[in-house]
Amino acid sequence: MSEPDQGIRILVDADACPVKEEIYKVAQRHKVPVTIVSNSWFRVPQSPLIDRIVVDDGFDAADDWIAEAADHRCIVITSDILLAERCLKANAAVISPTGKPFTAASIGSAVAVRAIMADLRAGGDQIGGPAPFTKADRSKFLQILDTELVRMGRL
Repeated sequence: MSEPDQGIRILVDADACPVKEEIYKVAQRHKVPVTIVSNSWFRVPQSPLIDRIVVDDGFDAADDWIAEAADHRCIVITSDILLAERCLKANAAVISPTGKPFTAASIGSAVAVRAIMADLRAGGDQIGGPAPFTKADRSKFLQILDTELVRMGRL
């Protein structure tokens, strides 16, 4: 087991995050603090490594808190493309719950696709939502999170 590194931390956009339990397990193994940020209160494991922040229910309040806290020693877990873009600008690593890393090279096209989809929905087009979350997504997420924590621990 690795030694605690108080510099590295995980910030979680938690309201709709399907991999919170996985985050807790990986964080415990690596002894990395986790901050769960949400608009509503929910139970988190009692651990000195896990902190819960409940923001007000203002529009993007959780996103704003995370974006302001993010820096080069953070891994941000979110499926929100605009939050991912903000955190990348703060030099944080960003991973979606499906295990897809957001990068400076990929975020521009992700933002563009998001805008196109929003325009189609606004125009009345019936388009599907995201694909169902699978065991393969969960497994990929665990692998990517573990790899990123190891990489950051070497910096």
